Amino acid sequence: MENKFIRADEVAQELDVSKPRAYKLIRQLNDELKAKGYITIAGRVNRQYFNERLYGAERNEVDAGI
Repeated sequence: MENKFIRADEVAQELDVSKPRAYKLIRQLNDELKAKGYITIAGRVNRQYFNERLYGAERNEVDAGI
């Protein structure tokens, strides 16, 4: 079962960016979620929200090439 949250190391790898940049992106996405009233966890972001914001829709294993 896939984890519901994506961490900075996985974000960095998927987007081919540095870990500090991945943390910055996670912080931005978590700020958006907080503004909508959701509870967030520092250093992690909801995987579905990450996919929606970056790819426009939920990305599944077929789309990811896994």
